[in-house]
Amino acid sequence: MHTASQALAIERQASAQPSLAERVSRPKTRAILGLMRLNFLSVYEVLWKQPTAQGNPLRLTPVFPAGCRPAGEPSSEVLSQAWVWRAQIDCTEGLAGQALAVEGLEAFSIDVLVRVEHADGRSETHLLKPNDPLIKLDDTAGTRGSLTYLVLGVEHIALGVDHLLFVLGLLLIVRDRWTLVKTITSFTVAHSLTLAVATLGSVHVPAAPLNAAIALSILFLAPEVVRVWRGQSSLTIRHPWLVAFIFGLLHGFGFASGLATLGLPQGEIPLALLLFNVGVEIGQLAFVLGVLALERSFRVLEIHWPRFAQMAPAYVLGSLGVLWTLQRVALMFAVVR
Repeated sequence: MHTASQALAIERQASAQPSLAERVSRPKTRAILGLMRLNFLSVYEVLWKQPTAQGNPLRLTPVFPAGCRPAGEPSSEVLSQAWVWRAQIDCTEGLAGQALAVEGLEAFSIDVLVRVEHADGRSETHLLKPNDPLIKLDDTAGTRGSLTYLVLGVEHIALGVDHLLFVLGLLLIVRDRWTLVKTITSFTVAHSLTLAVATLGSVHVPAAPLNAAIALSILFLAPEVVRVWRGQSSLTIRHPWLVAFIFGLLHGFGFASGLATLGLPQGEIPLALLLFNVGVEIGQLAFVLGVLALERSFRVLEIHWPRFAQMAPAYVLGSLGVLWTLQRVALMFAVVR
C-alpha cells in the first residue's frame, strides 16, 4: 500500500507526528474520506475533508491500496475550519475487499468517516478511530455500513456532556414515574423534530448562538433543582414536560450538528437520520436508566446524604451552566466580530 502523498501527489508533505501547536489544539471534529466509483473503468472520485489546526491542515494522510494510481490533477481548498482535497484515482483491482487507512490518525483525537459508493449503487460506511486507523472494505456492502450512523448517534449523545447534564437536571426535578415518562417523551419528540428539520435543510441555526442557548438551558434548570429540595414550586416543577419540550427543540439543532459534519449525500439522508436519532435515543435511555439505577441503589442501601451533598448536583449544574454560557457568549461575539 502507498500513502496518498506518494500515490496521488498531494500538494503537501505530511509526517506522522503532529507539531506542538497541533497537539495543543487537537480539534474534536470528524474528518471525512469519501470515494465514489464513476460509471466507467476503475476510476474513483475522492473527497478528503479534514479539520484544521490554527488554519493549517492536520498531518493526516489517506492510505490507498497499492493498485491505485492518480488519474488527473488534484485540487484543494480551505473552507471554514476545514481543508478539502479532491482527486480521481484509478484502482485497477477495484476497492471491494481492499484495505483503507489514514496515516497519522493515532496522534489525534478525531475519527474519520469513510464512505464508499460503488458504480452499481451499493454503498458502505465505516468509522476509523485513532486506535483502529485501518478498515477492510466489504466484497459486498450490506447493512453493517449503514449501522455506523447508529453508532455515531450513540457516541454523539455520550460525548455531549451539555445534553446529558440537561437530562440530569430534568431527572432531579421530576418526582413521579408518570411525570418522568411525559418529560423524557417530550424532550425526545422535540429534539427529534428539530433534528429532522435541520438535517433536511429546512432550517439553519448558527452554531455559536445555538451553543450559548444550550448552555443557558442548563443554567435555567439549576435554581429549579434547588427549589425542589426546598419544597417550593414553579411552572417548571409543576410541568417539567413543557420545559423539556421547549428546550428540547434547541438541543435537537445541537444533535443536527453531529450529522451536518458528515456531508451526507441526498440518497442517504433518510436512513442516516433515522439511525442517528435511534442511536441518540439509545444513549439517552441508557443514561436515564443508569441515573435511576444509581438513585435506587442509594435507597436500597439506605444511604442518607447530608444536606450539602444533596444540593451538590444543583450547584454543579449552575456552575457549569454559568461557565459554558460565558464562554459561548464570548465566542459568539468573537465570531460576529
